[in-house]
Amino acid sequence: MEKGLKILSWAEEDRPREKLLLKGRTNLSDAELIAILIGSGSSELSAVELSKKILSSVGNNLNALAKLSVKDLTQFKGIGEAKAIAIVSALEIGRRRNQSAPVERVKITGSKTAYDLIRPDLIDQPIEQFWVLMLARNNTVLHKRCVSTGGVSGTVADPKIIFKKALEDLASGIILVHNHPSGNLKPSQADIKLTNKLSEAGKLLEIPVIDHIIFTEHGYYSFADEGML
Repeated sequence: MEKGLKILSWAEEDRPREKLLLKGRTNLSDAELIAILIGSGSSELSAVELSKKILSSVGNNLNALAKLSVKDLTQFKGIGEAKAIAIVSALEIGRRRNQSAPVERVKITGSKTAYDLIRPDLIDQPIEQFWVLMLARNNTVLHKRCVSTGGVSGTVADPKIIFKKALEDLASGIILVHNHPSGNLKPSQADIKLTNKLSEAGKLLEIPVIDHIIFTEHGYYSFADEGML
């Protein structure tokens, strides 16, 4: 490849950003990942070539690279202070990640577990909100998503939005939760109709609705516990 050839003139699959989108982050070399951070190279070198030069100076060792300061990095032509800061910041995030303990996910073992998990989000909430707990195959919670906020007497939950988010989260199952600020635990006809509609949609998409919980400050109603699912 001609020296100094700009990344924009490369084949699309060879450009770092496009390659990440097409093939995934694990298919990029260290130099390509750094090239994404710095965005552009110098008048003589592309961003990838400049990144290779920086890595070569530390024996292609990321731990050694992490020891370089902003001042050290700005000694390379094409690396200004902003680019140096981007590299230092990214490596510092990596260091902190390695020191962080993995987050232990909550496993849903029943309606009470789901109620306790969502309680901090809905306690004292004066308006209706509709939440979805996204579950992994082993019923651990991947995410809590608020999909709708309404008024004091109701909220609208759009099935398209709910399952779009479930697909994005790669959920294997979902638990629906909405609150009744009035404290009424009885599901309305609209609640029942929506639950049935979402349950049928979940079967088609192979993302089953495990439960639908009506939340109040003093207790809850579980469609699953009541044999309504």
